[in-house]
Amino acid sequence: NLLALHRIATLRHDELGQETLLNLLLRNYLHYNLYDQAEKLRSKAPRFEAHSNHQFCRYLFYLGKIRTIQLEYTDARESLLQAARKAPVAALGFRIQCNKWAVIVRLLLGEIPERTVFMQKGMEKALRPYFELTNAVRIGDLELFRNVAEKFSSTFKSDGTHNLIVRLRHNVIRTGLRNISISYSRISLVDVAKKLRLDSANPVADAESIVAKAIRDGAVDAMLDHANGWMVSKETGDIYSTNEPQIAFNSRIAFCLNMHNEAVRALRFPPNSHKEKESAEKRRERQQQEQELAKHIAEEDDDDF
Repeated sequence: NLLALHRIATLRHDELGQETLLNLLLRNYLHYNLYDQAEKLRSKAPRFEAHSNHQFCRYLFYLGKIRTIQLEYTDARESLLQAARKAPVAALGFRIQCNKWAVIVRLLLGEIPERTVFMQKGMEKALRPYFELTNAVRIGDLELFRNVAEKFSSTFKSDGTHNLIVRLRHNVIRTGLRNISISYSRISLVDVAKKLRLDSANPVADAESIVAKAIRDGAVDAMLDHANGWMVSKETGDIYSTNEPQIAFNSRIAFCLNMHNEAVRALRFPPNSHKEKESAEKRRERQQQEQELAKHIAEEDDDDF
């Protein structure tokens, strides 16, 4: 029924109807976890300028969820944060959902959300599970992360973020390993496995593979001593001698420029505001000319008759 209505709205060039029906279709697909179909519909649907801020916020939220499942975390974060920012203040439930997903996406990207995100008015209780989850990821404590995931599993399942939290386990291990590499110049893999609290059958082998992968990805600046079973951390250099500050500064500038461009595109002007306001004298002259023209046309009609 919704697809048929969307087709009718498209044929009639009813853009507001297309926005509303597209959001209803996306919500229906996402409810049944049909993310591939939702992305196909979204990519093939006609593109048009958003006429309703409410519908545009819903669209950004659904787009953020699709991008998150497709592992496109950077685009997902932008969509979710924009949806939360544009949402009306009265739409508290919608803003809570946007912030929940945005927190998970930022954690998957390796970012730690600010405490003020969880202290927003009216959201403290709803975001409490995600605050504790963020704390576990920030510390890098795998055991605490596991306890939080089990404690609030029903909440995460109802929010639809349970599968995403399973993905976070690797981020927790990587954060804990980074803290270890900063604290110790040399540490055995047995102690690494104990500190990470790996609960596998062969924790030392798992610790070695985790360390090797983290070194390859550039998460930690260290080297593996296979002969002695050690992880040897390299001396921490000055971060300002690297490109990290430049990258962070560039990302902030890009965010501000995008926000400015969005604000400019969202500007609305009254019709004919670009024309100069005519004075009373010009208006009288125009009316007089119109009357003379009408009189002249009427005289020509009388002559023809």
